[in-house]
Amino acid sequence: MNELPDYGRFDIVLEEYLIANKVSKNQLAAKANLQRTQLNSYCKNNIKRPDLDVLARICHALGCDLTDIIRYTSPGNRNGDGDNG
Repeated sequence: MNELPDYGRFDIVLEEYLIANKVSKNQLAAKANLQRTQLNSYCKNNIKRPDLDVLARICHALGCDLTDIIRYTSPGNRNGDGDNG
């Protein structure tokens, strides 16, 4: 069976963003109309199929871009530092 090539991955780095910008999960959950358990899954990067509506609400509530809370990691860069180009 042929194995698929490794194209890299996307990581949700929402929790890092919240810490850096001193925003509490409770504040974001209320402002983005999210359940706390749902928000925790995004903060822990424990989402297999991200919901674009949820990501839009998070970005709107935080006044940020999607690239502020999601990081692309290329196949050759698996140490988690990310590589956006």
